[in-house]
Amino acid sequence: MKNKRINSIILAVAVTLCALPALAQNAPAQKDQVKTDSKMAYHNGPIVTGVPEVYFIWYGTWDNNADNTAVQFILTDFLSNLGGTPYFQINAMYPNNVGGAPSGALFYSGAAIDRYSHGLELTAPDIAGIVENQILTGGLPLTPSGIYVVLASADVSSNATGFCIPAALPHHGTGETLGTQFRYAFIGNPNRCPAVAAPQFFSGGVQLPTPNQNLAADAMASTLAQLLSRVITNPTGGAWFDRYGLENAAKCVGQFGSTYSTPNGARANLKLGQYDYLIQQNWVLGRKEHCAMNSSL
Repeated sequence: MKNKRINSIILAVAVTLCALPALAQNAPAQKDQVKTDSKMAYHNGPIVTGVPEVYFIWYGTWDNNADNTAVQFILTDFLSNLGGTPYFQINAMYPNNVGGAPSGALFYSGAAIDRYSHGLELTAPDIAGIVENQILTGGLPLTPSGIYVVLASADVSSNATGFCIPAALPHHGTGETLGTQFRYAFIGNPNRCPAVAAPQFFSGGVQLPTPNQNLAADAMASTLAQLLSRVITNPTGGAWFDRYGLENAAKCVGQFGSTYSTPNGARANLKLGQYDYLIQQNWVLGRKEHCAMNSSL
C-alpha cells in the first residue's frame, strides 16, 4: 500500500501568477505582528466550499534516499486522513456572504514529480509555473476544486516567498492557465534550514525527537495543515483575515496546546491513521476567539 501511494506520483512541468491582494496573502512576518488575538473578519472574497481535491507536486529530487521516500509516504498518509477530522472541521466555521462554508473535508487526489523545471531558487511566479506545467502537460488535471501543493527537496530555496527566513509565513497564492484560476501552496524542505523551518523540534540549538523520527516529514505535516486551512478560508486574499492581515492558521504559529509523548520521547498532539503528529493549532471563531485543535475547545 505504501509503495502504491508513492508510485502514484506522476510527471510534470509551468504559469502566469495572479497577484494577490497584499493584505492577507503577503501579511508581515509573524514577529512584526504584535497582536494575534484580534478578531477575524470576512472581507467578501471567495472561500473554498465543497470537498477540495489536493494534489502534491514533488519538486526536485525525492527518490535518492529512504528518508525522502518516508517523507512522501508520511505526508501522503497525513493528507489522506486529515479531512473530516475535528481539527480540520475548524475551517467549516468560516462562511461566505451567502452562508456557504467550507465542508471540513479534503480529498487526496494524486501527485506528480517535477525535476527542477524552474531551477533551485523559486519565486512565486516560478511556483505557479510549476503547477501550470503539470496541468498543460497532463501530469495533473485542472479542476475548480483543486489545491496544488508544491513540496521542495532540501536543495531548493525560495527566499522570495520567505522560506528559511525567520518568522516568515509559508506562501500560498493563485495562478492562471487555460483561462482558469488555480490555487497553489509552497512547502520548503526543513532540512535546508532546520532550526528556522522546524523550531518546534529544537531547544537550545539541539534537535529534539520528532514523532515519526523524520524531521522533514514531521515539520512539513504541520506546515501543510496550516497552509490548507489558510487556502480554504482565504484562497485569493480577500476573504477571512484579521486587521493585521493574518489568516486563520497564521494566528496560531508555534502554538500546539496539550501534547502527549510518543514511544521515542517526542511531543505529539494528533494521531491520524498509524502516525502521530505535532500539528499547530488553528483559529476558532466565537465569542472568545482562540487557537485550538478543535472547535469545542
